[in-house]
Amino acid sequence: MLYINPDNPQPRLIKQAADALKQGAVICYPTDTVYGIGCDIYNQKAVKRIYQLKRRPKNKPFSFMCSGLKNVSEYCYLSNIAYRLMKKSLPGAYTFVLPAMKIVPKIMMSKQKTVGIRVPDNKICQDLVEALGNPILNTSATMEDGEPATQAYEVEEQFGSQIDIIIDSGTVTQPSLSSVISLVGDEAVVLREGKGNTSLFYQ
Repeated sequence: MLYINPDNPQPRLIKQAADALKQGAVICYPTDTVYGIGCDIYNQKAVKRIYQLKRRPKNKPFSFMCSGLKNVSEYCYLSNIAYRLMKKSLPGAYTFVLPAMKIVPKIMMSKQKTVGIRVPDNKICQDLVEALGNPILNTSATMEDGEPATQAYEVEEQFGSQIDIIIDSGTVTQPSLSSVISLVGDEAVVLREGKGNTSLFYQ
């Protein structure tokens, strides 16, 4: 368990978590929606561990976190519309579905070669991605009753030694899933209403 300040994350602890990710660790971390579980998207062994952890079929790829819009553009094709809408709404509680570049591992892509991208409004998440140097797999830490975790101790009780590092930064307030927006075509399509305000995408 690493106790990291949500407003001013301690660089030493961020580095410790990022170094563990580089070694193939599966970690738990806070986001702007709920607590999440993730790993380095380039570590296939760690990615497979999370598939097993979540009992998720291989044909349902996970989304991943980037540190900002510039970072997103290194892994996805952004149309002018996509760039404009994402610039207005990021960082925030959104998952954007976008066409993937070849740099993205196949295990992270859908059959349509799209990916789900998050840039959470959370300093710990952004610092972690920057310290690692590439995106981090992102999935909610869901409890047995189907409710997502809002505190680190819940994750520890549920998953225990299946997770290598749990980052505790207190309770996630106003927990909810992210809004999911497809930016694959010529206009935005809202696929799921969540915490992020979607009114921007109906214009």
